[in-house]
Amino acid sequence: MPSPVSADRSAAQPPGRGSVEALIKQTRRLKGDVVAVRRDTHDDGSDPQDRWQRALYDLALHQLDDLDAHLAQLRDGPETAEAEPAEVPAPRPAPPGATPGSLLSRVGSAEWNFLTDEASWSGELYEILGRDPAAPALTLDELPSLVLDEDRPKLTAMVTDCLVDARPIDGEFRVVRPDGSVRTVHMMGEPVLGPDGGTTSMWAVLRDVSELRRHRRTVRESHDSLRHHRRRAQTERRLAVELQEAVLPPWRGSLRLPHQGPRTLDLAAHYLPATTGALIGGDWYDALELSDGATLLSVGDLTGHGVAVTSGMATLLGAVRGMAMAGTRPGELLTMLNQLLDATVQPALGSAVCCRYRPEDRSLVWAQAGHPAPLLYRDGTGRSLNAPDGVLLGATTGATYGQAEVTLEPGDLVLLHTDGLVAGHGSTSAVDRLLGLAPRFGTARTAQDCVRTVMEEFGAAEREDDACVLVARVTG
Repeated sequence: MPSPVSADRSAAQPPGRGSVEALIKQTRRLKGDVVAVRRDTHDDGSDPQDRWQRALYDLALHQLDDLDAHLAQLRDGPETAEAEPAEVPAPRPAPPGATPGSLLSRVGSAEWNFLTDEASWSGELYEILGRDPAAPALTLDELPSLVLDEDRPKLTAMVTDCLVDARPIDGEFRVVRPDGSVRTVHMMGEPVLGPDGGTTSMWAVLRDVSELRRHRRTVRESHDSLRHHRRRAQTERRLAVELQEAVLPPWRGSLRLPHQGPRTLDLAAHYLPATTGALIGGDWYDALELSDGATLLSVGDLTGHGVAVTSGMATLLGAVRGMAMAGTRPGELLTMLNQLLDATVQPALGSAVCCRYRPEDRSLVWAQAGHPAPLLYRDGTGRSLNAPDGVLLGATTGATYGQAEVTLEPGDLVLLHTDGLVAGHGSTSAVDRLLGLAPRFGTARTAQDCVRTVMEEFGAAEREDDACVLVARVTG
């Protein structure tokens, strides 16, 4: 049957969950065997050899308990382990008295005879406490001189309970070695009673558990830090979602713009969050009726994720709306948007496409900044519009942006999207997949039906980035 040391060394490797579960079962079977063997030992307290054997059994049970706990952490991971998470820091060089690469420490023993006032320590105990083996062993009255001030009451209480009430000793305290290092010592012991029932001596086994406790403390601190970062990320996501919901258009379903007149656009849009991350990105879509009766259509993406990016997106979208309402044409609008990004304290990159639709002549004037061009669907087929010049927003100081114009016809459909819509594909294949939806768009009755078709095709795919889609259908 494997020892705790060999089992622990096996657990130090990164086995699969099933292998760890097998080690846990093996450890617990071993614990049961040790308990059964200890139960069969003599317990009259008269034979020092029997006392030493029982102490070793008890110590083995402690070691197996520690190993069981660490294996459970390795199996369950930091999210489900109740005691400590499974993240164990890289091992440091083993201290004197510890077996390198193992949680099992060297064990020392001591006995204090109250009839002769003699103390006897094993060589291992001298090594654990950093004492000169040639020096006399310390008495129980002298032992607290090695212990940290705040731990002395604990040691005194354990010894008093043992001597006065004949209670076994089982506890930990910290000692200061002559070199100034502090070690944590686990002490187990029992009183030895004379014929009259009085305590004649006390024996104990001690082990250095400093590295084990340091590992547990480091893991606990790592777990606390992980929970702190997780709570912070959750708060940041909530703020980003609230900010995004406050900024994006409030309409859901279909929208017709302009609100009055026979020639309108049937509009629908959808936002898709990333599926592989928890943070919100900087994608947006927008449709807005302008003061001269024209309609603004725009989609864009500010690189990055989180509250800062969402806040930057809100700034850009607000600027787009304000400049468009003031009559700024798409090319000039993107030029000024690039200057805005270039002047921000925290520079960022972004892409956008901005369209201005005039219902009186069905003309669509548009510009793009490093963004996929609008897709035009007509008579059951689709094509990508020829893009005017335009680099990413924030990429070049003083960049200018060209414009293109196309005349739409009744029944035409224009689709704008951000590049996160089709995950895991290049831009060409993404466009081809979207253009392949033309026959289904041709049979759709509304822009909302077209958006549903896009979601059926792409909505379930894993995406590393957010995405937006905006569909505009010419109704008259």
